Amino acid sequence: MGYLTTFYWGWLLGSVLLGFAMGWISVVQHGDGVPRKWQWWLSALVAALVAAAVARVVPGRFGYWLDLGLIMFGLYLCGCAVGSWLRDWVVSRTAPPA
Repeated sequence: MGYLTTFYWGWLLGSVLLGFAMGWISVVQHGDGVPRKWQWWLSALVAALVAAAVARVVPGRFGYWLDLGLIMFGLYLCGCAVGSWLRDWVVSRTAPPA
């Protein structure tokens, strides 16, 4: 894990910044979102992938890519959350009272 962070720090930083940018520009939701059934299946898939990474089920290069992808995905989601929260905070402060 330490090797991934020292060797791919630029890519990890890019993942956070891309997530921040996407969170900043996509505060307003125009669609219905992901259906409840899909949310359950996607969360089960992510949980299975994390369990496979922790248990080191996938060996070699593909396990390395799995670890790196999960780290980048997690950092992207954290960046999205921070960007969305900051955008909401900035917009709510500058909006006139209703």
